[in-house]
Amino acid sequence: MYRKIIAFLETWKDSIHRKPLILQGARQVGKTYSILEFGRTHYENVAYFNFETNPKLSDTFEENIGPDYLIPILSHIAGQTIVREKTLIVFDEVQLCERALTSLKYFCEKAPGYHIIAAGSLLGVAVNRAKFSFPVGKVDMKTLYPMDMEEFMFALGEDALVEQIKECFQTNTTIPSALHDAAMLLYRQYLVVGGMPECVMQFAQTKDYILVRHTQDTILASYLNDMSKYPKGLASRRNNLNEIKKTRLAYDSITVQLSKKNTRFQYKLIKKGGRASEFENAIEWLCLSGIVSQVFKVEQVKKPLENYRDIDAFKIYVSDLGLLAAKKDLAADDVLYMVEELNDFKGGLAENYVNVQLTINGYQTYYWESERGAEIDFIIQREGRLIPIEVKSADNTKAKSLKVYMDTYKPDYAIKLSAKNFGFQDGKKTVPLYAAFCI
Repeated sequence: MYRKIIAFLETWKDSIHRKPLILQGARQVGKTYSILEFGRTHYENVAYFNFETNPKLSDTFEENIGPDYLIPILSHIAGQTIVREKTLIVFDEVQLCERALTSLKYFCEKAPGYHIIAAGSLLGVAVNRAKFSFPVGKVDMKTLYPMDMEEFMFALGEDALVEQIKECFQTNTTIPSALHDAAMLLYRQYLVVGGMPECVMQFAQTKDYILVRHTQDTILASYLNDMSKYPKGLASRRNNLNEIKKTRLAYDSITVQLSKKNTRFQYKLIKKGGRASEFENAIEWLCLSGIVSQVFKVEQVKKPLENYRDIDAFKIYVSDLGLLAAKKDLAADDVLYMVEELNDFKGGLAENYVNVQLTINGYQTYYWESERGAEIDFIIQREGRLIPIEVKSADNTKAKSLKVYMDTYKPDYAIKLSAKNFGFQDGKKTVPLYAAFCI
């Protein structure tokens, strides 16, 4: 299956400023597959090392982390010659070996001719929690996310439709209604299947939602298992178990709070009397692991937006729509036909979907509220301009909040995402939900 990360890796390989690359991301998003596929097609050979499946590998790095010492030993372990410029060296689950991470600094300084990619699923957690000698400034870094809507359509053989959607987005021209309806169905399928590569592959091959749901449940179980790895180094076993419980409670609450009319995250909804001081570490773990992301409210819409965020007001969205559907135990047909029983959840589901697409495209997302309760779902900086984005789950696109925002801040234009076809009127760019990846 086509992944956009390959284009990034090609640029990295050819760069004269190339450093060892750290590829991070949540579990099961396709890091290992993408790296190995890239290595297979762009190098003479790949030397692959996994610190999870081969724990004794760490002993090699405890002895010495100089490239001259490591390369002959790694060649022996891999059973093949490691050659500068021609071999891709892969360190998988690198967060499990502190010294392997540190070694990247010396490969950068003393042996830049070796091409190294290190991958980790809980790397953000590990670096934040442990006393790592992290190779700051000596590595390139990239985050891999689940497949976006464009990659999903490519996987289903809809290449021509993708190109037409991109053209209509650029020109603000209406897409033929038959194609619009087909793309809206693909959007709803994406809400059920999500972007985990294994799930997308199974759906593309079988169209079997039950099989996909089984895989999603397995991935969710692995996430819960990862949460038990959270509290290393805390004072006592009792504290450890307490932190695990808090993290799981917070994760459960996130999917529930997306069903609320106001999707702003509230600690008191995790448990009665819940406070930030009790659960903020759990939220931080979920964010660092790539399982969820926080979207903060901005008090003023000025550049840079980061300077005006309200750290006490935020929303939380999950990283994959399919896992959200599985966690909520949503029946595929209920989502495909958007039954009335889902009315309370449709808004949060659409918001979560849009945040996923924007995040994959590299945007830092924020939201805005007026003193009288008008709310804009997302504000991004696009092409140097601050652009408001309003999200509607259906084709009823009356947006009073957007008018309040435009009257207040007079943006160059606004984007309205809904089930409506493409268009542009009164400074508002109308974009169908399935085309969010174009933004």
